[in-house]
Amino acid sequence: MGYCAPDVAAESIVSRTGQGGRDPFGRFAEDPTPPMTLLLAAVGAVVTALLELTVGPYLRIGDATPNLVLVFAVVVTIAVGLEAGLVWAFVGGLALDVIAQRPLGSSSFALLLCVGGASILARSFARLRPIVPIGAVFVLSIGYSMILFLAFGALGAPLPVADPLSTVLPSAVYDAVLAAIVGPLVIAVHDRRMDQERVDW
Repeated sequence: MGYCAPDVAAESIVSRTGQGGRDPFGRFAEDPTPPMTLLLAAVGAVVTALLELTVGPYLRIGDATPNLVLVFAVVVTIAVGLEAGLVWAFVGGLALDVIAQRPLGSSSFALLLCVGGASILARSFARLRPIVPIGAVFVLSIGYSMILFLAFGALGAPLPVADPLSTVLPSAVYDAVLAAIVGPLVIAVHDRRMDQERVDW
């Protein structure tokens, strides 16, 4: 019967989004990011920036130094959503710039671009969402460092590095290893919490 098609289409959409309206990215499509989540992202970004600048140097392995704010910005974007990732990138970047006395806005700019890239990768590889942070962090870590090199050069504070790409590769591998550890865990915890909240509601 032709008049039943709209109902069948609606049921098909519900079945594709999964139980409770979940979209392919593991979030609930109709739910915006709660303000408390954004606040926690801002606080977490500041704490992570402090850890990166204080503890990070002691976690150095050879030429590799972890970019903790970047790693968690990408993981948060893929696990929670773009809004939380943008807050993490902006606030964390400003904290890095102020504490490390970098050109103000340079880290935030680079991190915001990386978060945008992470969101695109998450949508492009939705079925591989738990492992997307690994590859995304590796690629975006290189991009993040290269953007900072360009930004520092444009703002009159160039870094004395002959071959930037070979310099940032060890850190990109380090960041990817960190993402492999924390990425799937953060995604699993977030999705479980969202499932529980959905059931309670």
